[in-house]
Amino acid sequence: MNVSVMQENLARGLSVVSRAVSSRATLPVLANVLLRTQDAGLKLTATNLEIGINCWVPGKVAEEGEITVPAKLLTDLVASLPNQRVDLVLSPKDRTLKVTCAGSKSSIKGIEADEFPVVAAIGDAPATTVDARALREALGEVVFAAASDESRPILTGVLTRLAGNRMTLAAADNYRIAVRHLDLASPVSAEMTIVVPGRSYGELMRILPDGEAPVEITVTPNKSQVLFHAEGIDLVSRLIEGQFPNYEPVIPSSHTSRAIVDREAFLAGARRASIFARDSANIVKIALGGDGEDGQGVSITAHAADIGDNADALEAALEGSPTTIAFNARYLIDVLSNLGAEEAALELSGPLAPGVIRGVGKDDYVHVIMPVRTAS
Repeated sequence: MNVSVMQENLARGLSVVSRAVSSRATLPVLANVLLRTQDAGLKLTATNLEIGINCWVPGKVAEEGEITVPAKLLTDLVASLPNQRVDLVLSPKDRTLKVTCAGSKSSIKGIEADEFPVVAAIGDAPATTVDARALREALGEVVFAAASDESRPILTGVLTRLAGNRMTLAAADNYRIAVRHLDLASPVSAEMTIVVPGRSYGELMRILPDGEAPVEITVTPNKSQVLFHAEGIDLVSRLIEGQFPNYEPVIPSSHTSRAIVDREAFLAGARRASIFARDSANIVKIALGGDGEDGQGVSITAHAADIGDNADALEAALEGSPTTIAFNARYLIDVLSNLGAEEAALELSGPLAPGVIRGVGKDDYVHVIMPVRTAS
């Protein structure tokens, strides 16, 4: 292999594929990045066996070849180089990659490319295309709600349904549900439902290009893998087998109380309350119509017997009867941190019924939080 690329492009490509490098590699080669000359440039590949990321770096190829080298070592080295041409020359006899840039010369011992797991590009035609910015925003409102506990693997994934011109994303653990709809750029020929690991979607959010670039979505016929392809980048992920719980009946269809609150103010109040809630099972209480000017506001309170208490009164537009509910502060902060709207609507049907949070003016998102039972 003998290829020349610009330092800036190589550094960017390595930062993208490094997201898939295994931090606890069972095989030494999984801590490596695969470098392969392809399409008049350099193809970088990394995988942790759950996801694989390909990134293409433009360059000038003098000689074809491939090798795997330690990902962190190469990434750190390239990041330290000046923004000039980087020459990568492989010595096949001792599997050593020589990296030259300006006056800097380095040699890195590698492992044969044959030992690297195959991260195949899925050959079928894409099922559909979606706007990159819209997909990133939608994932940001859903992925955090997926369970982190591996005891029920299906809940660590995000239900992804493609039907007609619409994509539905849903995530849930035992205490909350987040559901987001978004439009597809092209309709799917047949409805399909898959469950994508939440971690895979988290990495996809980080590597998606800015702007309104198209992202192609391709699913293997046996529904074992999904490929997201944007310009110069592939992310391949395994899919989770199993039946995702039917979440729709859990989403309340009506409410008896509703408050519209400034999202930033609501979030700030929840964060202050959470400081005191740490010593009281992270419980915060929300009262609609109990405090505020003329009893028409929303109050957030937290009380810890040995620490003290906190109360925030927020201005709000209220509908329905006064009510009080208790939530886990973390779940409240999570949704308010990720909600893409200036105002949040809190809909309640009593202290023991699930609470619903929506973005005002956003008909495409709903978030359900289960209440916490309290002594009072």
